[in-house]
Amino acid sequence: QVQLVESGGGLVQAGGSLRLSCAASGRTTFGWFAVGWFRQAPGKERDFGAAMCRSGGITHYADSVKGRFTISRDNAKNTLYLHMNSLKPEDTAVYYCAAKVSRDALSVYKQRDDYDSWGQGTQVTVFS
Repeated sequence: QVQLVESGGGLVQAGGSLRLSCAASGRTTFGWFAVGWFRQAPGKERDFGAAMCRSGGITHYADSVKGRFTISRDNAKNTLYLHMNSLKPEDTAVYYCAAKVSRDALSVYKQRDDYDSWGQGTQVTVFS
């Protein structure tokens, strides 16, 4: 496993942008992990947002964020990012990063149960 800590959440006006970061630590190699971002709005399930394979070459997005959010990673810095543009009030949620060791360099994972390492979450609030 790896320890994950999110940062970068906050209050932003609709149409604005934020960049979330997820710092990974532990006695392991971040490049072995496939990664993802999920979000949970009040009273709702934790939903998939974006995922990236171990190598960084394959990504997948939920329809609700496609074209507005971009997932990226810097393995040298052990950090995962979520660049969020054109934010909407319905994007308001606690955002969580997740990671799992992946034997396959090109697989992406979209289910919560696929992941075994989670951050504590960071709040994003979008007001109109």
